[in-house]
Amino acid sequence: MPFVLDASIAGCWAFRDEDHPRADAALSRIRTEEAVVPGLWGFEVRNILVVNERRKRIAESDTAGFLRNLARLPIRVDRSPDEAVVLRLARTHKLSVYDASYLELALRERLSLATLDVDLAAAARGEGVELIGEG
Repeated sequence: MPFVLDASIAGCWAFRDEDHPRADAALSRIRTEEAVVPGLWGFEVRNILVVNERRKRIAESDTAGFLRNLARLPIRVDRSPDEAVVLRLARTHKLSVYDASYLELALRERLSLATLDVDLAAAARGEGVELIGEG
């Protein structure tokens, strides 16, 4: 069954010195299942990579290779969020609109969510969304 993939998980995959059971669980699932992401996901992933290039944690060539590998994964981009729901979720759970877009997508498509973001995970639990790698 598809699941919603947060940029924090993909960011974890990019760095050899990062390891997290939720990221590992999502990577295992994406080998056999489709991930679904909101339209802003690609920008968020690239921002994580560029910020870490500046911090000298990753080279430009490694960023390019990671993005090539990421493009081979079964990731579907959703471009039709319910904007009113995104705003409601952001306000209710004190999330950024960006994070609320992941939660809205999971709720709308009735999918589980893979995230390392503590606030987003708490909001997901509050909305009854299953988290990948938890319980």
